[in-house]
Amino acid sequence: MAEGNRPKEDEENGWAGKAWTALSAVRQRKPLIQCITNFVSMDLMANTLLAAGASPAMLHSLQEIPDFTPQAHALLINVGTLSDAWLPAMKSAAEFATRSGRPWVLDPVAAGGTGFRLKACLELVELRPTVIRGNGSEIIALSKASLGANQGVDSIHESMDAMEYAKALAQASGAIVAVSGAIDIVTDGQQVVGAGNGVAMMQQITATGCSVTALIAAFVAVDPSHALEATALALSVFGVAGEVGMEMAKGPASLRMHLIDSLYGLDEAALISRVNITSMS
Repeated sequence: MAEGNRPKEDEENGWAGKAWTALSAVRQRKPLIQCITNFVSMDLMANTLLAAGASPAMLHSLQEIPDFTPQAHALLINVGTLSDAWLPAMKSAAEFATRSGRPWVLDPVAAGGTGFRLKACLELVELRPTVIRGNGSEIIALSKASLGANQGVDSIHESMDAMEYAKALAQASGAIVAVSGAIDIVTDGQQVVGAGNGVAMMQQITATGCSVTALIAAFVAVDPSHALEATALALSVFGVAGEVGMEMAKGPASLRMHLIDSLYGLDEAALISRVNITSMS
């Protein structure tokens, strides 16, 4: 091996070891993750958390939040099926999580799609999420804080297109910002890392993006002081599960099943050989 290749290989091996440590911590500690999420994603999100070793709670009643949210190890807020009725619960949960010193993660689904949705997402950002994870269009819309054309909740911007917007949003909000794409970008406004795992067919399964955001919440729950690392590791681990699952899948439906099975069965060898995270700053 050429001497000049060693720093990059050492970095990649370091990330792979961290991925196994993080996944093992989730499996051992089984963090309770409160998910206020859209109806479309609830099933896959809950099963993703269970397969990783976490404990999901799909609880969104405003009346229950004062009792429940402070007990959760992390909170996920996903605005996919946003409504007037749910927004107060989202805001209340975010406030209770922050007050209790719990990390919380925001998934601003289709943030630029309507004025109501953008305003709600901006109000949630003001409540200081630990992590914001979205696709390129969502992060650009949030960063610019203005309406932009979206195609439903699918991204028309790649993650690399949104890198500077993500850095600006991270600096303005204090959150770690992750942008999903062929290469997932994670930044704190200064440092940028890229996670390059996953397969294209995962985009053909509804709620995979929502589910990886929940996995981020679980990883941050067990290591809240290293939220950037935890976010990148969760994205990579989910992508590795997709790669392993794709080897057995015949299409999106079977990939969905094998994705969950692969996440449940991931071992150290699979992560050491597959995790692809590199510094981009």
